[in-house]
Amino acid sequence: MSMIQFDQVTKSYPGGIEAIKNLSFRVNKGEMVFLAGHSGAGKSTLLKLIAGIERATTGNVLVNGQNVSALRAAQLPYLRQHIGLVFQDHKILFDRSVFENVMLPLDIIGFDRKESVKRVRAALDKVGLLKREKANPIGLSGGEQQRLCIARAVVHRPAILLADEPTGNLDRAYSLDIMELFRSFNQVGVTVVVSAHDEILMADYGQRIIRLAHGQFAT
Repeated sequence: MSMIQFDQVTKSYPGGIEAIKNLSFRVNKGEMVFLAGHSGAGKSTLLKLIAGIERATTGNVLVNGQNVSALRAAQLPYLRQHIGLVFQDHKILFDRSVFENVMLPLDIIGFDRKESVKRVRAALDKVGLLKREKANPIGLSGGEQQRLCIARAVVHRPAILLADEPTGNLDRAYSLDIMELFRSFNQVGVTVVVSAHDEILMADYGQRIIRLAHGQFAT
């Protein structure tokens, strides 16, 4: 079953810049896929199109059978309840604890408080931060802050997890830890799409790699 499908998708920006050019591909339910390519290749735009943050200029982006390009603004929050996002701009709230940062998505969707507490602790345990739940995020290392972002992205148990260069600013050891986390989510059925620049690291996982260059498939 196709979880994500691009059908002749182009994304243009003002000035005639085409970030994505006539792309067609599928990501199956439960698959883990890597996006590779140079800076500006279109990886971030592709992920934003899946999440409905950007809209395709032409073509269709289907997520779990829904045409994201045709969704009204009021329908997008429902789409995103099924998607976890780990983007380069962490948007960590430094005036709140680690626990409160992970709780935020559940508060926004009005989740039951007792169940929310269980889910937050389960997510923090999964990423190895349960003992830091009362800490201020400013005291976390770069790798721990990335783990915090992952916990927040998965606390609502999404069917799809999207990550944009999650290991970009981390050393090799931390990068391996983060990739192992994504693999563990994939092993329990989450569809995972990760963009990265380290092809050696990606190759270690034996998953499909979609290579982009200037908004098209690299040859």
